[in-house]
Amino acid sequence: MQQATPSAFEERLVTFSYRGRLFLCRAERLDDQTYRPVVVCRAASPGEDDIELPADTDNASYGTEAEALRHAEQQAMRWVHDRTQGAQGQA
Repeated sequence: MQQATPSAFEERLVTFSYRGRLFLCRAERLDDQTYRPVVVCRAASPGEDDIELPADTDNASYGTEAEALRHAEQQAMRWVHDRTQGAQGQA
């Protein structure tokens, strides 16, 4: 029996919820030195589509998986704040 070996470009998926929304974050490996944060907001209701958040910065790549994942989580939180009524006037 042959075991599958992990790919050199395997990605880790981080899930978390923030203010009632569920997010899937991953660090997409671009090459052997850089990662791109990717954020998907899971649909709030059945029948709705998941939303992949657009890149929120021109610097869309990071030197480590951890940095890209951290950015993805922060991006998700900013996305929620931008869409909630209480976001206006907050710094």
